[in-house]
Amino acid sequence: MAAVQTLRRTALFERHRAAGARLVPFAGWEMPVRYLGIREEHLAVRRDVGVFDVSHMGQIELGGGAAGVFLQRMLSNDLDALDVGGAQYSVLCRDDGGILDDLFAYRLAEDRYLLVTNASNHAQDLAWLGEHAADYDVCLTEGSGDYAMLAVQGPAARALLESMAEAPLPARMRAERISIEGVETIACGTGYTGEDGLELLASPAGAPQLWDALVAGGATPAGLGARDTLRLEVCYPLYGNDLSESRGPIEAGLGWCCVEATGFVGAGSVLAAREAGPREKLVPFTIEGEGIARPGNAVIGGGEVTSGTFSPSLGVGIGMAYLPAAMAHPGETIEIDVRGRRRRAVVGRKPLYRKGGAD
Repeated sequence: MAAVQTLRRTALFERHRAAGARLVPFAGWEMPVRYLGIREEHLAVRRDVGVFDVSHMGQIELGGGAAGVFLQRMLSNDLDALDVGGAQYSVLCRDDGGILDDLFAYRLAEDRYLLVTNASNHAQDLAWLGEHAADYDVCLTEGSGDYAMLAVQGPAARALLESMAEAPLPARMRAERISIEGVETIACGTGYTGEDGLELLASPAGAPQLWDALVAGGATPAGLGARDTLRLEVCYPLYGNDLSESRGPIEAGLGWCCVEATGFVGAGSVLAAREAGPREKLVPFTIEGEGIARPGNAVIGGGEVTSGTFSPSLGVGIGMAYLPAAMAHPGETIEIDVRGRRRRAVVGRKPLYRKGGAD
């Protein structure tokens, strides 16, 4: 008989249960997928402010005299351009250019960095980095047990946090140590919704106090369901759906975060794909009429849907798919096989949702 997996719980688990959240297994964690409803939570983030528990994300700390040199070798972006207090998006690649993960790097001090990884890839990322760190003067530490992580997102997010913070908030793509409502945090001007806001890393012991203050201040608790619909409206890729080891960053439209001249692992393969041009591209689409495409649905004539949902903001089915390059043009009409029924869709431009209206 197979062993039953014990799900991990975040420091906010009791808050979620008390709020009536629907809890589901996700990447080894028991996480809230929704509270009142995905649509309500989604629109609260678009119109006001929501708070997500994203403590399932992984953290890896790096220090030492060669930490920057090491990360320049491992990550696709230009780490030399990252000053103290800066944040940067990158991908972690195999030698053949396949994507192992997408992640954020924060430079907390001259020789100290924090990486935030996807929960499903964290153990693999840690092992991959550890395998390559042997020849560098770098101290690599598993940091996940040291942090809880909250994402405060929406047009009113900064105003709420400013009323609680003891120092000015960091700008977008910046990170600062700030006390918020008496809780010491690493406040980061990043997010996964397309809205303004911050992600807060705090101690697990301090996270419930921070959560309570945010909810009391008007933030709507939001679950993984709304996080997915929000990110898909603005075409942010999700690892395991839109990103994988079988495809590289050029196909995924992430060439902007790859600087091959740095010589990162996989740079040669990424450069070759850039120069040759990808055979397929990840593009967004909008369904015409009724219907919702789902991951794995085939595109007639070639291609595959990797993400799909109903957009609460746009009121239609949306998604992303890998298409042959010849079909991957904005305005192109495609047909998707959705459980035996053909659904017409139109290839769009990123993002599908823009503040103030659709593209």
